[in-house]
Amino acid sequence: MDEERYKLNDSEESAVSEAIQSESYARTDDRRYTYSDYLEWDDDQRWELIDGVPILMTAPTWQHQEIGVNLVASLFNLLKGKPCKVFYAPFDVRLNADTFDNTVVQPDVLVICDSSKLEKTGCKGAPDFVIEILSPSTSSHDRFLKFDLYRNAGVGEYWIIEPETKKVFAHILSNDDYITRLYWETDIAPISVLDNCKVNLSEIFPHE
Repeated sequence: MDEERYKLNDSEESAVSEAIQSESYARTDDRRYTYSDYLEWDDDQRWELIDGVPILMTAPTWQHQEIGVNLVASLFNLLKGKPCKVFYAPFDVRLNADTFDNTVVQPDVLVICDSSKLEKTGCKGAPDFVIEILSPSTSSHDRFLKFDLYRNAGVGEYWIIEPETKKVFAHILSNDDYITRLYWETDIAPISVLDNCKVNLSEIFPHE
């Protein structure tokens, strides 16, 4: 396991800006939207809303889906009898609901321990634990843009999973910044924000 305190460098900060401005993600108009607007959009398409900018989500690969299903099954078993609950996309997370209410994300997998945050279609506020599984179309989005969003919102732990390399980057919040730990397919990875929860990564990744 490798560990470091992670800071975005200049090029990564630029990637955050480019991700939100990319025409491949956002609608072409200049309007900024809120959650109330988001609720009126077509249910046949999946959207996220980042600082008022709509981002169209693409369909995941089968590898992405299998990893997600395996994670949900593992976390469901680990959390039996505990107040924390595991959820999976589509699930609306309103990261700044108490202020501008213009950022809504749909993590691949998430855990919420405070039931008062649960709403009809999702979560109001920051989850305790979030997992994003990378795909070619969302890699920079998840690595940089969502990294920044989750850190600033106070998500206690954020995992980024690379299906191709079978690596897990676990970002753990400490003093308002993320400390990063790297895990491999053969590791048993602890979830620092969940008591006595460890994920056997060899059971998560597909074996083709």
